[in-house]
Amino acid sequence: MRPKMPDIAMPEIKIPEIKIPGTRRVPVAVFISGGGTNMAALLYASRLPDCPFAIALVASNNPDAGGLKLAAAEGVPTFVLPHKGMARADHDAAMEAAVLNAGARFIALAGYMRILGAAFVTRWQGRMVNIHPSLLPKYTGLDTHARAIAAGDSHGGCTVHLVTPDLDEGPVLGQIPVAIRPDDTADTLAARVLFAEHQLYARCLAALTGG
Repeated sequence: MRPKMPDIAMPEIKIPEIKIPGTRRVPVAVFISGGGTNMAALLYASRLPDCPFAIALVASNNPDAGGLKLAAAEGVPTFVLPHKGMARADHDAAMEAAVLNAGARFIALAGYMRILGAAFVTRWQGRMVNIHPSLLPKYTGLDTHARAIAAGDSHGGCTVHLVTPDLDEGPVLGQIPVAIRPDDTADTLAARVLFAEHQLYARCLAALTGG
């Protein structure tokens, strides 16, 4: 049973028309909280002629998220609703309403810095993905690069996985290892891992939506 939707005025969202002979792309909503570089990687990958997905919505809990401006400039519908002062279930319900209004069939978390409730995640299980900056199962949660360096690991990296109610515990869809140099800091390692994230996420999302 779905939770009762909060009394929030929802904006009209128009899905951009995509004309590709003989194919129909799977609409995906992307959740962000910041600059949205992984969202941008997914968006530009979706413009390739053989990509099976299209970005139907970029949604955020942060009105100042830089990725919202990029999405708008590229003609992608956006939705933003700050979570402060809202119960988690109510905020989740409003975000889900925006996703459904956009016609999205999958959700990609791309730097969305808010934990979604178990009921929301369960409804989208198998259709919600996340990218995490470590080689899971190592280093769930935050500060992954610093923890990998402190442990003396030879490699950090990134993982795309299905989202489950257990944080960063869902089935792995793909990984890319990134070598840790002797002079690396958390910031320098993070910068290289980000390059790997941009390569991996679109490929894994394409495999999931095109399968």
